Amino acid sequence: RGGLAERLCRLQNRERSAISFWRHQCISDDNIPSDKSGVLIVRILEIFEECTIHVTICQQLEQSPDTLSPEDAVINAEEPILKVLFTRETAAHLKSRPQDVIHIYPPWQKLLLQNGDVPVIMNTYFSQKVLLSEHSEAREKTHGLTKMLIRKNIISLAQTFRLDDLDDELQRESSDNQIACAPQIHNNRDSKQHPSALSAVNDSLLEMVESQGAVGWREVQVRVVIQRVYSLPAREGCRSHIQGNKPLLSNGGMFCRLCLLVQDAYGMFSEVQLQSLSSTDDIEQYCRKWEGKFCCLAGMKILQRTTRGRALGLFSLIDSLWPPVVPVKVPGQSQDSEMMTANLPPPSFCYILTVQSGEIHVEVDEEEQISNLYQPPAVHGLKEILRIDGCNERCSFWAQVVYLRQQTKHSVPTDQREILLFVTDSTLQNVVHGIPKVVAVSVTASCVLSTEIMEALSVGSRPVFFRDALWGNGRIICVERTVLLLQKPLLCSAAGADLSELTGPVRLDELDSTTQASSICALRGTVVGVNESTAFSWPTCDRCGNGKLELCPQDRELLYCNQCSDIVTTPVLKMQLEVFLSCPSRSQSTVRVKNRMSRTVFLLTMLLFLQTYEVQSVLGKEVGLLNCYIQSLTTHPNCVALEEIVLL
Repeated sequence: RGGLAERLCRLQNRERSAISFWRHQCISDDNIPSDKSGVLIVRILEIFEECTIHVTICQQLEQSPDTLSPEDAVINAEEPILKVLFTRETAAHLKSRPQDVIHIYPPWQKLLLQNGDVPVIMNTYFSQKVLLSEHSEAREKTHGLTKMLIRKNIISLAQTFRLDDLDDELQRESSDNQIACAPQIHNNRDSKQHPSALSAVNDSLLEMVESQGAVGWREVQVRVVIQRVYSLPAREGCRSHIQGNKPLLSNGGMFCRLCLLVQDAYGMFSEVQLQSLSSTDDIEQYCRKWEGKFCCLAGMKILQRTTRGRALGLFSLIDSLWPPVVPVKVPGQSQDSEMMTANLPPPSFCYILTVQSGEIHVEVDEEEQISNLYQPPAVHGLKEILRIDGCNERCSFWAQVVYLRQQTKHSVPTDQREILLFVTDSTLQNVVHGIPKVVAVSVTASCVLSTEIMEALSVGSRPVFFRDALWGNGRIICVERTVLLLQKPLLCSAAGADLSELTGPVRLDELDSTTQASSICALRGTVVGVNESTAFSWPTCDRCGNGKLELCPQDRELLYCNQCSDIVTTPVLKMQLEVFLSCPSRSQSTVRVKNRMSRTVFLLTMLLFLQTYEVQSVLGKEVGLLNCYIQSLTTHPNCVALEEIVLL
């Protein structure tokens, strides 16, 4: 607070407000300010762009030629030549062209270079283009319909800092990169019509950012490799940008957008956030079609420059792709094969890019071969993942989902609730001791699940491919940039992992002293008590599951379902019973099991109790093995609360 950065920010805000107020005043007054003292009048001779600044070669005029149109004016060689600098915002406001007359109002500044003959005019925010006649107005309307080609000088960083090992070939490449701005490239067919646009393809994200600026690069492209395709929840402020287009996915009412993690030839990463895809598109098909392919980015603008401390999730994914599998180029060095190296520190910052609205900016060559720079996900068995010592490590695995449990806290909104997926694979099922046979995977609200995934899990047990999940502190978590797929990717590195599917029934670990809460286990024991106050049963419709059946008016011995409008001949009996068990594996604990199922191992025990309502009829009965979810574990009193479940 009170430092130079804050003072600079206040100064820039005041400056922007002053410029906006001055322009608004000029528009509302519909004339040129009457005060001509200190006004610099120039005629534009040539325009080009360098480092996001519009450089105009101008001729200084002593007075404004009120009666002479720019086309009829003759350049006087005696009038001084100036180099006037306009920011991109000011140039966009002026929409100036050669032969236009510009009035530059104070406080402009003149800079005299030590080795230059042409003075440089800066601080030109208060500038106004002068329309001199009706002929000029007609010319303005005509030119407004066509896009002006502006010469753009691309200056490489190596050339700027005069690096000693810069060879002549690199200097020639930099001089060849001076190209004219061409219309936006939309597809391969348009690219062939604009050879100047094809020559503007760069291979460095950092150089593009430095030379083009944060506002957006429309006329040149950068060629990158798509390392990952995923979707992210859109922030509240971003929803207004995607209202015109349907969001890619809807995760419980949450808007999402398709994103690409790309890498350039120098190893630098960037996240590209797209927004113009329809909701019917499937994330899985984009992963299959785009990952590993080259693409050209154009028209990007910088949304954010983020660092490792600000975006741990993004950089944990970047770290899993580092170091590169092939040597990358080194900035500022000659790009001979012997000068390339992969022994580079991991990136410390990353640019978040987004597209300019209303245009197509990403060209993916789906027919091209997979890039050598692409790193497919390394697939491991769950047994191997549980033995990883690191924290916040990205991991990919192929597992069978055996049970799904939604978070039921009413205080948490529906679109922010977590899902617990209990998974296993052959590496866990074949283990005898020491490692659990089933592990829990926590799916956070920020992890976007497609409708196809949710439907597949609700129907039954399905093998699911978890790509780039987060492992740390003994937990597997699906967070932002984690993708769940129903098919293994075409390219993946198995690294000797056993990826065979399960053939027999899933086995759970039995309840013992090491069992933790919010896990599932197998249970066996002897009934020692019944909670009589909560025991009851009720019939339900075997077609729709309606639990509010009525007596049939025609036949009082039959049941009738209002939802199906039909007689229920074979109702399904549902029951609730809470019993206390004595378990050898937890002899010191009170084990309380709640049952709400219709067909389980408890069925005979429950029927016997519900028919007689005598506790003695069920005491001493042996039950098990029961599949249970552990709701809570307490030490005072020593009690284990479980709920019987049915595996998928």
